[in-house]
Amino acid sequence: MSRLTYFFKRLVKMDWQAMWKTTALLKERSGKSRIWLLCDMLKCAVRYNAGYVDYKIAQMYKLNDAQRRTVITRGISNNIVRRMNDKAYWHFFDDKTQFNELFREWIPRKWLLINDSTTAEQVADMMTLPSLIGKPLEGSSGQGIYKYTPEDWAAGAEAFLARLKADGIGILEEIVVQHPEMARMCPTSVNTCRIATLLGDKQEGIVYGFLRIGNGKVMDNVDCGGMAARIDLESGKLLTVGADKAGNTFEKHPITGTDIIGFTIPYWEEAKAMCMEAAKKVPQMRFVAWDVAITADGPTFIEGNSFPSHAVPQFAAHYPDGIGILPEFRKYIDC
Repeated sequence: MSRLTYFFKRLVKMDWQAMWKTTALLKERSGKSRIWLLCDMLKCAVRYNAGYVDYKIAQMYKLNDAQRRTVITRGISNNIVRRMNDKAYWHFFDDKTQFNELFREWIPRKWLLINDSTTAEQVADMMTLPSLIGKPLEGSSGQGIYKYTPEDWAAGAEAFLARLKADGIGILEEIVVQHPEMARMCPTSVNTCRIATLLGDKQEGIVYGFLRIGNGKVMDNVDCGGMAARIDLESGKLLTVGADKAGNTFEKHPITGTDIIGFTIPYWEEAKAMCMEAAKKVPQMRFVAWDVAITADGPTFIEGNSFPSHAVPQFAAHYPDGIGILPEFRKYIDC
């Protein structure tokens, strides 16, 4: 898809009210006029396939043209996914039960499909665990996910099964207990590593890694108020401050006070090896972003993403020199 074609398609679907609110926020942050910002947004949309959210998150109003060419905007990210991932194989990642089956050697936890065939006896077996996590079969951004405790199933298995169906739950899982070091960062959520593998034309490997960190909620996802920090791929140490989608940055975790820069991910080498081995299972899916939890026994998968979000890899706080992540992709593919 050409840049102009993509631009006009996005123009038709534009949320103009949200864009106008974004320009008001950026006017305050940048000191530039709304007219200047709107003209510059248009320029970035045509030249770099950048939407207004890309423009805000990457703080493109601060960047020169050379720096802007290094940002992975939505349009560029979409083109990479379309080129690298055969849609006929997305279902292995989009359906959480298929994912758990295919990658079960790295998913030791108990889980149960919730549908019309699910019995109260099967649910009762899951109720022997101290807590459970329920998810829709498909979905992203942490939407529709619930944590359940014995209080939620006190009325019995039949009532709990009805509750799960009413909540739109498609899969019920044993909750992952994270490594004590990961809990030291934030104990309210399982803080997962987002590790992206790329089976490129030039080489194969891990193109980026970020630690997603909760901020008081059950989920660590940035769409649920969480933050992210970039991981050094060699050492497993965090390179940057934590940053959230609103543009806030944190040198220490606001709840636990744990230092973010320099924090080291346990079992990092094992996590990378797991992702690379798993990437070869469905070679038609050449660009996958894996969500990896670190437990006391090593890494485990939470899920894999067939259409990786480009938001976290372009947060301005992760690139203080203004050079974005696209040069990392160019080591693997032409983009």
